[in-house]
Amino acid sequence: MSATTEVPVVGPREPCPCGSGKRYKVCHGKRAREAERQYVARPFAGLPGECDWVAMREIVSSATAPLRLTGDAAHRSAVVCTLLPGALPALVRDNGEILLALQTISSTGDPAADLGHTLAQALEAEPGNTVNPGPRPADAPRLHDLIDSDAEFSVTVHEGFDYWLDPESDTGSEARAALEEANSAIVPAARLSSVSAAYWCSLGDRDQVRWVLPHEEEPLLDGLARLHAAGTDTLGDGTRLLGTFRASGLLVPVWDLVDGTTADEVEKPAATFAERLDDAVADTSPLDHDQRRARAGLANRQVTIR
Repeated sequence: MSATTEVPVVGPREPCPCGSGKRYKVCHGKRAREAERQYVARPFAGLPGECDWVAMREIVSSATAPLRLTGDAAHRSAVVCTLLPGALPALVRDNGEILLALQTISSTGDPAADLGHTLAQALEAEPGNTVNPGPRPADAPRLHDLIDSDAEFSVTVHEGFDYWLDPESDTGSEARAALEEANSAIVPAARLSSVSAAYWCSLGDRDQVRWVLPHEEEPLLDGLARLHAAGTDTLGDGTRLLGTFRASGLLVPVWDLVDGTTADEVEKPAATFAERLDDAVADTSPLDHDQRRARAGLANRQVTIR
């Protein structure tokens, strides 16, 4: 069995399928466990559009962004997307284009390495196939090794999952039925254009902005606390900062908007808030009593998104 051949998962005491003569748990099984134990606090740091990578993985139902690959794969077409049918890790269209999904069922402590492993396997797969990469070896490439870090990361938010369908191939009734079912559960969203990585979301009974911010956590909490104490942590009259949640090492504040607020209507308030936040984060003076209370509230109040 060559080094590039995928090794199947077997029982820990069974012979390793690679042919080494060792039991699986001390051969490729050990490598898989080592890979799973690795933890990277900010797995997408260093990639263009780090905050948008996090948003596509954690916030947005349906979105895509083209990838520019490097090295021998530079000629290949690849697209990263939020979700594929059945939560598949990746698929290769009949024309060779790769679709790489961010929202999958399994993940280790380094999603960028999981995705790099999946992308590497997709590059070896035949057109027209889905990709199930299996356990990630410890020496698997990370995304950073396979994509051009100088290329712009341009996200397109979709109203449905129509990107699942290959325009060059016939689509059966079963696939269309799955598409319709998925579309019925989608959360309408839009990426704001006035700021980076902020997404308007409509949850039926309320509208929100969920904003992935690039700042380090401690200065960001200080900055948000300063704004909250001053009553300037809103995105306009009637809006409210609910709290924050962590995702891939970054903080994501969540605001409730006035019912019926559209994405266009929150563009200007978001841009104005971004300026206030930058100034507040840059302020390194000690927090006063009210600001410390506001910071404690933010630190203890974690938002659960749906």
